[in-house]
Amino acid sequence: PMTLPMAHEPMLLLAVTEFVANSAAFTYFTAGALRRNISSDMLPQRFPLQLRTKSMEVFSPQLQERYPDQPMELHLWARRQPLLSCHPDALHGTLFSSAEAFVVLPNATRVPAFLLNIDANVTGKPTITRNRLGGTVRLTGLVPDPELAWTLLPALCRAQGLPVPQVKRLETLLKFGLWLFGVPRANSECYPIPVP
Repeated sequence: PMTLPMAHEPMLLLAVTEFVANSAAFTYFTAGALRRNISSDMLPQRFPLQLRTKSMEVFSPQLQERYPDQPMELHLWARRQPLLSCHPDALHGTLFSSAEAFVVLPNATRVPAFLLNIDANVTGKPTITRNRLGGTVRLTGLVPDPELAWTLLPALCRAQGLPVPQVKRLETLLKFGLWLFGVPRANSECYPIPVP
């Protein structure tokens, strides 16, 4: 149950509850809208990790040896519905995501390189400036799946007994990339509020 404040003058009151937010998250998740494919040409040149096998050499030299300086694609999707909770200070959310990388061969064939499950905790505070709705988002945690779902060139790994890539380095780079590019982009978004 929730009580809206008493209005002594004409105004529009809008209450958004956890139920509304989680229903929206469920709808987007069920519709498959929480998916994104990123190719090497979509990243800014200053991004610290380019989607090429040469850039991945730090984490897996075998990838660069097997496919020298080939472009890669990253497929991101939500494994589960995001969970949102309302608190007096902010809106808190947990995102359950997976990232799968593919090497793109010259004939456009995609070879699976790795799969990593990552959960992220975010905090957001909505703001209204003039007639625009925006907010500030903060990344409060990034947790790779403890089971570490790497599938680095599975057939090659089985055949040659290749070592597991350096996950800690990739996790650090992911945090840096989200902090440097993802969070500022999310914070720059704002939407016009309809005026009756």
